[in-house]
Amino acid sequence: MLTYPNIDPVLFSLGPVSVHWYGAMYLVGFVAGWWLGRRRAARPDSGWRVEQVDDLLFYIALGVVLGGRLGYTLFYGFDNLLQDPVSLLRIWEGGMSFHGGLLGVLVAMWLFGRRHGKDFFQATDFIAPLIPLGLGAGRIGNFINGELWGAPGSMPWAMQVPCERFMALCVDKLQLPPGTAMTPPLHPNQLYEALLEGVVLFAILWLFSARPRPAMAVSGLFLACYGLFRFAIEFVRMPDAHIGYLAFDWVTMGQILSLPMLLAGGLLIWFAYHNRTRTD
Repeated sequence: MLTYPNIDPVLFSLGPVSVHWYGAMYLVGFVAGWWLGRRRAARPDSGWRVEQVDDLLFYIALGVVLGGRLGYTLFYGFDNLLQDPVSLLRIWEGGMSFHGGLLGVLVAMWLFGRRHGKDFFQATDFIAPLIPLGLGAGRIGNFINGELWGAPGSMPWAMQVPCERFMALCVDKLQLPPGTAMTPPLHPNQLYEALLEGVVLFAILWLFSARPRPAMAVSGLFLACYGLFRFAIEFVRMPDAHIGYLAFDWVTMGQILSLPMLLAGGLLIWFAYHNRTRTD
């Protein structure tokens, strides 16, 4: 059994300005994706110009931030938005929805394609291997913020969390009695997601896309793998206290939102290999 290291969510402060780890992790993800995208675009057979990746990063960042924040408020925190509309702007406090960010990026890729003369799936197939690095970095940010914990578990790597700092976790989700110092050991769900949605998904997509593939195949593999990983991890993740389980005492909002991704990914892969149009 481990104890949560209780990391300060503020990376550093300069006068009244504070830089949070959560925001810094997003920056790490964007920079890593940009660097790898430029490397891949520099290949003679890529069909992309290196300078297009710079513009692509802007569209992705816009889609992630706007879509992720709006998605969170609609899927997980709509009541809180009605009570505190300004909370929509406080991204450093956490509260970003991957599924909302995905929809935002899809819209951004459609706009990017119109400007640069790229087919929609040319854009999504190109960025799909780059996204997991940002996902993994974002989950590390969740861990530092001490949010999105898993359910109690007895695994050797399960972590106890101090109730003094994470009162909402102890009171709202775990319903521990007042004065409890530490939670029972919890699954470090954020690290599971960082591993599967970040490291493993990146390795799968980067290796798969290293060779020419039919259009839609890389995008479909991303959707299918992410949907599968997220659906499985949700079994050990505590649902948001104000939402709870949606059915059968185990179905979560994350699973409801991930199942269409899994199905859509399978369909795209099927269409890709029946169409056999190469992605440039």
